Amino acid sequence: MKKIILFSASVFLLILIPISAKAKVRVDIGIALPPPIVAAPPDVIVMPGAPGVYFAPDISADLFFWNGWWWRPWKGHWYRSRNYNRGWDYYRHGTPGFYRHVNPRWRGYYRSRRWNDRPWHYRRIPYRHFHRRR
Repeated sequence: MKKIILFSASVFLLILIPISAKAKVRVDIGIALPPPIVAAPPDVIVMPGAPGVYFAPDISADLFFWNGWWWRPWKGHWYRSRNYNRGWDYYRHGTPGFYRHVNPRWRGYYRSRRWNDRPWHYRRIPYRHFHRRR
C-alpha cells in the first residue's frame, strides 16, 4: 500500500513539475497619471525665445502648450494631452523638444515683467480666444 501511495505521489510530481515550469511570469510596471491641476480654462502667454510655446501663468505647476498639445512635467516624467485638464498620457520620449528653448527662470521673469533685464510687455491670451485659433 505504501508503495502505491509513493508511486502515485511520484507520478503526480512528475506531471506537476513540467506544468509549473511552463507557467508564464508577467510583470506590469504602471506609471501613474498626473492629477488635474486646473479646473478653469487657463489664460496663456507666449514664451519669449521658444517658438510656438505658450505657458499658463496662473497655476503653480508648469503647464505649457506646444504643437497642438498641452504639456506638463510631473514626478520626473513628461505628460501630454489635447485637453488642459484631463486625458494625460505619459510621454515616452523623454523631455519634449520645445523644452530646451524654455528659460528655467521664466516664472521670475513673468512676475517681474522683465525678460533678460529688459521690460517685458506680455499679452495674456484668454483661453476662449486661444482655443479658437487652435
